[in-house]
Formats: sequence, C-alpha cells, structure tokens
Amino acid sequence: MTSASPEAKGSGSAAAGGVTPRILIAEDDVLIRAAAAHYLRGVGFEVLEAISVEQALELLRAGPVDAVFADVKLSGAQTGLDLMRIVQADFPRSKVLLTSGVVKADEVPTKAITLLRKPYFLFEVERHLRALIAG
Repeated sequence: MTSASPEAKGSGSAAAGGVTPRILIAEDDVLIRAAAAHYLRGVGFEVLEAISVEQALELLRAGPVDAVFADVKLSGAQTGLDLMRIVQADFPRSKVLLTSGVVKADEVPTKAITLLRKPYFLFEVERHLRALIAG
C-alpha cells in the first residue's frame, strides 16, 4: 500500500440546513478508505482522509471536524481506540464512529461509542454518522 497525503475535498452539496458535515476517515486500507470517502462525498459530506492516528491528529488540529470514522486497527504505533480517547479528550465536539473486522463491541471501552462491524454497507456508515452529528 502506498502512503498518500490526506485529502480535503468537499462534495459541493450541502446537507439539510445548508451546512456540509465534515468527516474524517482514519483507515489504512486504501480501498476501504477510498470507497467510503467516495460514497460519503457523494451523499453530501466533506471528507478528510488519514491512514494513521498521527495524520488524523494533524487534520483535527487544522480545523473542526463533526465526526471521525476510524478503524480500530491502524498503521503505526497507535490504534483507532487511541484516536477515540484523544478525540474525546481534546476534540469533544467531534463524534466518533469506530469500525473493525476483528474487535468485538465488548472490547470497546465505552458504551458511548458505536462499533460498526466489517464488512459493512456504506449506507450504514452514512446513517450512523448522520445520527451522531444530529446529536
């Protein structure tokens, strides 16, 4: 897998209320990340992409993000669970949706976080993200 720099591309279409939700996808599998990003842009999200916790944190520091969609297993020393803890502590306005094909829901340390099992349908990701952002 090649390491590409994160992208910040908006879909150009606004969500209900005229505000485009800004989502950060932290996923080191390029095909999964690209498919999710493409779908979410197509349904009206602005999407940022990261392959590691380090890249995700750079993007979070650069500007507000409504929600983070992160795989539990990421490249590098830190995991999606580490990212979740950092987001909750340092970026409390950002919601977190985790995904994994190997981690079970009871292994996620908080009930406040949704774990979406892989494989998932992209419309499920959209539904969960919209619900999280709506509050």
